[in-house]
Amino acid sequence: MTRRTPLYQRHADRDAEFTDFGGWEMPVSFDSIRTEHGAVRQSAGKFDVSHMGQIEVTGPDAGRLLQRLTTNDVTALDPGEAQYAAITDEEGIMLEDTVVYRLPDGETYLFVPNAGNDGAMAERCQWIRAEFDLDAEIDNATTDWAMIALQGPDAPERFAEATDVRYALDRFEIERTDVAGVDCLVAATGYTGEDGVELLVPADDASTVWDAFDVQPCGLGARDTLRLEMGFLLSGQDFDPEEEPRTPYEAGIGFVVKLDTEFVGRDALEGVATEGPASKLRGVQLIDRGVPRHGQTVTTADGEAIGHVTSGTMSPTLGEPIGLAYVDIEYADPETVVRVLVRGEPKKARIRTTPFLDR
Repeated sequence: MTRRTPLYQRHADRDAEFTDFGGWEMPVSFDSIRTEHGAVRQSAGKFDVSHMGQIEVTGPDAGRLLQRLTTNDVTALDPGEAQYAAITDEEGIMLEDTVVYRLPDGETYLFVPNAGNDGAMAERCQWIRAEFDLDAEIDNATTDWAMIALQGPDAPERFAEATDVRYALDRFEIERTDVAGVDCLVAATGYTGEDGVELLVPADDASTVWDAFDVQPCGLGARDTLRLEMGFLLSGQDFDPEEEPRTPYEAGIGFVVKLDTEFVGRDALEGVATEGPASKLRGVQLIDRGVPRHGQTVTTADGEAIGHVTSGTMSPTLGEPIGLAYVDIEYADPETVVRVLVRGEPKKARIRTTPFLDR
C-alpha cells in the first residue's frame, strides 16, 4: 500500500504532480523543477521530506547500539549534535547512508533512514541489539513525525520571520524551537548544499508549520537536481545492496568510516582502506552535447568500458550536463577525459571532483 505524508492534502490542494518514491506518494513538482531549483539556489524553498524514516533509540546501551550500527563515531556526539554515517553489512557493503542525531535531552538518539527503508533499518537495530546483548529500546517513529526542510540563502531570514528566533546553529547541530506555536526539533542539516534547516514536527501539526514559511514549495525533482550539483548520494541509485553494491570508500564517503570503532563491517572495510578501492564514484561533466543518465556506460576514447553512470541531469545552475559515475580507479583523476555512451553514441566527458558548485 502506498504511503502518504501528513502534508499530502496540502500538496494536492496546490496541484502538485505526484510520483511513487520508496513506497510514498510524493510531489515531484509544484510549478517546475527549474523554478523550484532556482528558488533554493537564489532565495529559499521548502520541501516535505516526511518520507524519510525516523528511528528512535533509547536506553542504557542506545549509544553502543548505534556505534555497532553505523560507521562513524557515535561517542563523539554531545547532546544536540548530529553526524553523517553509513550503515554496512558484514562485507562492508552499504545498506544505507544516514544522519544520526543525539537529541538535546542527551538520552535519545534518532537516526534517519532513506525513504521506504525504515522498517528494514528498525529490524537491523533489533538484530544488533540481540547479537550483542544490548539494553536499548527501538521505536520506528516514522509515522509520528513530519519532516520539513527549509533551504536556501534566505532560509535563516525566513526562519526568523516565522519564529522570532534567528537560529544560531552550527552545521549538524539540533535543538528544540517553537515554530508557529509548535514544539519542533530543528537541525542545521539539508540535502541541497545551501543554508537551511530540517524540522521534525509532530505529524498532527505538520500543516501549521508548513504554512508558517511563505516560500516556494519544492518537490523531489528539484531535490534531485540540487543534490546532484553537490554530488550527494541517492540511496537505491548511487548505491544499493542488491543492484549497486558499494563500500563507503567506493561511494566517496570514506571520511565517515572510523575504523577504531566496532561497527558491523569494520573488518572488511579495514582491508579496503589498506588496499584502496578498485573503482570510485566521481563527477562527470559532458563536453559534447547530451545528458548523462543512470545506467549509461563510461568508456575510454578507444571504447573500453571503465564504469557506468548512476545519476545524471542537466544542471539548472551551471547549464551543463553533469552526473555521477563509478569509474575504474586508474581513470578517476580529475580532468581525465572519457566517453559516456548516450543513446549508444560516445560523448566526450571530463572526470570531476564534487561538488560541482562551490558552496
